[in-house]
Amino acid sequence: MRRLSLLILLVGIFQLCFSQSPHGKNFHVDCAACHSPESWELLQLSKTFDHNQTSFKLDGAHQAVDCKACHKSLVFTEAERECVACHLDMHNTTLGTDCKRCHKPQNWIVTNTTQLHREGRFPLMGAHRTADCFQCHQSASNLRFEPLNIECVSCHRSDYLATTSPNHQEAGYSTSCEDCHGAQAVSWNAANFEHDFFPLRGGHAISCFECHTSGTFGKLPTDCIACHQADYNSTAEPNHLQVGFSTNCTECHQPTDGSWGSANFNHDFFPLTGGHAISCSECHTGGTGTKPSTDCLTCHQNDYNSTTDPNHQQAGFSTDCSLCHSPDSDWDAADFKSHDSQYFPIYSGRHNGEWSSCLDCHSNTSSYADFTCFTCHVHNQTETDGHHQEVANYSYQSSACYSCHPTGRAED
Repeated sequence: MRRLSLLILLVGIFQLCFSQSPHGKNFHVDCAACHSPESWELLQLSKTFDHNQTSFKLDGAHQAVDCKACHKSLVFTEAERECVACHLDMHNTTLGTDCKRCHKPQNWIVTNTTQLHREGRFPLMGAHRTADCFQCHQSASNLRFEPLNIECVSCHRSDYLATTSPNHQEAGYSTSCEDCHGAQAVSWNAANFEHDFFPLRGGHAISCFECHTSGTFGKLPTDCIACHQADYNSTAEPNHLQVGFSTNCTECHQPTDGSWGSANFNHDFFPLTGGHAISCSECHTGGTGTKPSTDCLTCHQNDYNSTTDPNHQQAGFSTDCSLCHSPDSDWDAADFKSHDSQYFPIYSGRHNGEWSSCLDCHSNTSSYADFTCFTCHVHNQTETDGHHQEVANYSYQSSACYSCHPTGRAED
């Protein structure tokens, strides 16, 4: 009976102790996990208690913090989880109360500034990525980051006022820098003013001041002559004034070339190719640009008269040079291809490549109807007569040779 009473007493004491646990009624951990049987002294918790199994994992600097720094009472569930419960808000709520947005548990150093700005109103791009925080956040020395005005001029007014090329104030430029300067740019020089109404390409890729001479940068006339009157007046080859050329430069010149010399005048009515790719003044001698005759002899009378091999005048050759000469080659490359079909094959057959001058066959320059075979075919007349005894109407004459051998072959 005494033993039963003792057992009931011990059970009651344990129940009473458990119900009076200083850690609260919801703390269901065996006392032996933290306390030794000999006393209430704490064991080494890192070996007996896994804090990571709770709702607050101990990372970084939190691993070295004394339990009592967070757990002010023995009811452990009463510990606050918000950062500001333990950490004084040095920023005075200017950045919110969630420290982990900027800080890691390992230390207070902020390494994700660019990412943080990307989530806010002003992403850091271009030159802004390398700027010192204090340049914009002047209160940062006091660890305060009050919201800033994100308009360009709030930081760059001094740049706007000091710029002289071009003078932004006089020109009345917008104070919104990104209208001309890209947010991704790393310097002011990377301006990208939208000038699509008059593309600045080729020869027009010049300084603003070359056109906007007054510095006001108002809209200028886009007519070529507004800027290029002096160029037009001074051009002598060809003389634009005398010829009366259009003042619309783009009819002949391309602004993308960057050079006046690369004019592209449409001269399809008389192609300027080969030997005809010459200066305007060589044909338009009067300087007025009047359309000259397209007959060859108009320009090539002297060439025709002075030619001796063959003598064009004595032979009575046509004055249409294109019958034998191509404008894409020089005069020596004459091509009298019709000689084969009209007279005698010299560009084909046995005689192709066997002659170098008309005079090889036409020794009488006063009459190209005359020809001789004996310049190349030197035969002994007696021997030749003997070979042709049975040939009717044979005679030792070039004309007789041609009558029997019209294609130049001995087999004819």
